[in-house]
Amino acid sequence: MTNPRTEVATLGAGCFWCVDTLFRELRGVTSVVSGYAGGTRPSPSYEQVCTGATGHAEVVQITFDPQQISYHDLLEVFFSVHDPTTLNRQGADVGTQYRSVIFAHTPEQRAMAEQTIAEIDAQKIWDDPIVTQVVDAAPFYAAEAYHQNYYTNNPNQGYCRVVIAPKVAKFRSQQLARLQR
Repeated sequence: MTNPRTEVATLGAGCFWCVDTLFRELRGVTSVVSGYAGGTRPSPSYEQVCTGATGHAEVVQITFDPQQISYHDLLEVFFSVHDPTTLNRQGADVGTQYRSVIFAHTPEQRAMAEQTIAEIDAQKIWDDPIVTQVVDAAPFYAAEAYHQNYYTNNPNQGYCRVVIAPKVAKFRSQQLARLQR
């Protein structure tokens, strides 16, 4: 049974391996599931999504307690852990499956996402405008089991050591006040 105090956020920030572990560390986050959303193929596989032909984005679906962390705070973290100004890419990962996207589950989430984007654009944090899509929530498909909590389960894998570990270290130093203790 779902806790009536929890809410769900679905966010795409490029490779889900990179952001899965970051959101897991936040106080108030009770669950993070890597998966796919926004495409046309039901129950896609990782291999199918990687072709770009399904229209799905790699996303994380986050269950959180808004008494401990607000949706706005999650969005601030989201915008700090990836480049929301690059269309259909994050670093070396290129394709629509790596797009920056927010799937709003309620009108309030949509409004908050649009407001947060406007705030960040107004602050001129990025040299280029934010291209993050804000769309209504779409069916979510959990990724295969081996993708869940990937970094924690594979810390010595090359991609984890070279790409994810530095992001985790930077994240921890920047988000110390929001981390679970």
